[in-house]
Amino acid sequence: MIVYQNSKKQFLDDVFSNDIENIIHDFYRKKLQKRSQKNEIRSWRESMHYMDRILRDDAIPDNCGVSIEYQIPQTGKRIDFILSGRNANGEDQVILVELKQWSEAKITGQDGLVSTRFEHGEALTSHPAYQAWSYATLLQGFNQTIYDENIGLIPCAYLHNYPPDDVILNPFYQGYIDKAPVFLKYDAKKLQDFIKQHVKYGDTTDILYRIDSGKIKPSKALADSLAAMLKGQQEFVLIDEQKVVYETALALVKGHQSEKQILIVEGGPGTGKSVVAINLLVALTKLGLLAQYVSKNAAPRAVYEAKLCGTLRATAIRNLFKGSGAYIDVLPDTFDVLIIDEAHRLNAQGGLYGNQGENQIKELISSAKTSIFFIDEDQRVTLKDIGDKQEIYKWGNLAGAKIIEVELSSQFRCNGSDGYLAWLDQVLDIRETANDNIAELAYDFRVLDSPTLLQELILEKNKASNKARMVAGYCWNWISKKDSSAYDIEMPAYDFRMRWNLTTDGSLWIISPESVNEIGCIHTCQGLEVDYIGVIIGPDLIIRNGEVITDASKRAKSDKSTNHYKSYLVKHPESGPDFIDSIIKNTYRALMTRGMKGCYIFCTDAETNAYFKEKLSDFRRS
Repeated sequence: MIVYQNSKKQFLDDVFSNDIENIIHDFYRKKLQKRSQKNEIRSWRESMHYMDRILRDDAIPDNCGVSIEYQIPQTGKRIDFILSGRNANGEDQVILVELKQWSEAKITGQDGLVSTRFEHGEALTSHPAYQAWSYATLLQGFNQTIYDENIGLIPCAYLHNYPPDDVILNPFYQGYIDKAPVFLKYDAKKLQDFIKQHVKYGDTTDILYRIDSGKIKPSKALADSLAAMLKGQQEFVLIDEQKVVYETALALVKGHQSEKQILIVEGGPGTGKSVVAINLLVALTKLGLLAQYVSKNAAPRAVYEAKLCGTLRATAIRNLFKGSGAYIDVLPDTFDVLIIDEAHRLNAQGGLYGNQGENQIKELISSAKTSIFFIDEDQRVTLKDIGDKQEIYKWGNLAGAKIIEVELSSQFRCNGSDGYLAWLDQVLDIRETANDNIAELAYDFRVLDSPTLLQELILEKNKASNKARMVAGYCWNWISKKDSSAYDIEMPAYDFRMRWNLTTDGSLWIISPESVNEIGCIHTCQGLEVDYIGVIIGPDLIIRNGEVITDASKRAKSDKSTNHYKSYLVKHPESGPDFIDSIIKNTYRALMTRGMKGCYIFCTDAETNAYFKEKLSDFRRS
């Protein structure tokens, strides 16, 4: 959707009227049916005056098209400024300009990300070159008009208040700058020349209107590329009932007529939910259907994208992977299929302050003709997690959807041992299990006497294939986030100290080679797996006289999982204690099932460590 569209000549006249921001805002209200924020209106006033100066060159034709705040279909993302015309060969060209009013930024060490100050404080955000390139890539990959008619997209960024420094143009970001040049405070002439290089003649064929009216579907190039990435990757091969569920889902989508459909795929840890989800994403894209992989946590999205591409760097397929809060303003049935992994982690509302939207399950069901929810109700690990079958049925029935359930039960993690999971449920007092016969368990479970020994064992196991990591219950504050020299988890009695992850590797922590020297938490490993996992059980779960006791007050203040648990107990006096208890137990169950071949633990509480050793002895003797 285009908010403002005019010729270059009319745009210059609108700026000259000294009312450009209100002209844009009038269009904004009419097209998007909502008012803009004051800071955005101010940004229009300033940035459009800078673009006015750039375009005041007779070599840039008056009948070039100018579009402002173009909303990319299927997303809430908007491109700041677009100039359309034709190059010297008469080919249609569209220049995408990402405008920023920044005056400073910081390097993060995370691919494609910088840190800068916004109205509410400093925060991570996309590098302007990455942002401009990713928007162009999104249009190229999903707009049929662009790839059918071979319309050229040229992305760039203009930071008109930003003086040259060693941050924005740092070689660390060069890969994206090569794709989308960045122009700074003193680069007006360079940007002007850049535009004239790509646009020589005006827009006489309504290029932007044709793009805006184009059908949204994945391009053949994108589909073929995705299929090639998946082919031959052993970890994405479907086995037994994974194949059955995959074919069931595919048949459901192919047979879809006009009825809204929901498929619920239920399965415990290691049953292959994510493997099926990724295979479906590739197959549906290959069929030319508009599909996206959705998860609340960023880690699974980042890791599966990187595994598909064989690189830790961002790629064009990132547009297929979205967070669960991205569907608030999406029109009904925009997507053919949404594949929601880790659906048990969905929240009612999203956003930085948890106040955006109404209900993520409702919004996801509304946004797609077919919704596929992969769920394990025993992996809800925060007070905000609402993802259960009852909630899906509630919103599905209200939407008039046909709802089907299938199950994944075969265990492919923990060396395929359902016995280990049953034993774990028993010792964590999650449920009574009848299966205690695990004498022949081919799974390496050990209880260590110190965190130092645990660390040494994980480092040794990691040498083989970079698939061993340490995690812990979130019982230590994230001090190193603000002070990189500080340590978060310190136990002087054992001469042990380590830092939480995320500072450098972000959501790719679990596969980044150096991250074996950091400790992860539930938020960066849930839904993912390694060969060996080392788990530190903190003071939020202890054993007294054989009874498993949980204590939310022992969680770190920086952990959002049990935030406001006291007020939650007041609101839910009957069900609250059991739910909070289950959250802490489920957290350790999830952490202790990340290892394919082994799990090693250390408990900060001596009696708890002794309890697990005793249970381990029972299990070895049985």
